[in-house]
Amino acid sequence: QVQLVESGGGLVQAGDSLRVSCAASGGTFSRLAMGWFRQAPGKEREFVAGISWSGLTTYYADSVKGRFTMSRDNAKRTGYLQMNSLKPEDTAVYYCAAGIRLGERSAAYNYWGQGIQVTVSS
Repeated sequence: QVQLVESGGGLVQAGDSLRVSCAASGGTFSRLAMGWFRQAPGKEREFVAGISWSGLTTYYADSVKGRFTMSRDNAKRTGYLQMNSLKPEDTAVYYCAAGIRLGERSAAYNYWGQGIQVTVSS
């Protein structure tokens, strides 16, 4: 089994940048695709970004393209989501996930972190 723990969230102002991390422990990590999802109050959980196990393929939701960047360091067993030009509508709980294949559906991922709050003020 793989355990995922997010860190690096917090409160920032619109236009600022923030990097959240996802540290993995236990089981296999290097061969797993990773994804980030977010859920705002009163809204459904939505896909944000994904990255293949090799780190060579990434995919982003239209709402974050050009602003967010995913990366991973398999030696450190850690994935990252760099968030630039943050907007108030980016405010949500962000969840790290891992699974055997990259995808936009939450059902594609077997492992989930506990979530971390990101708040962007205007």
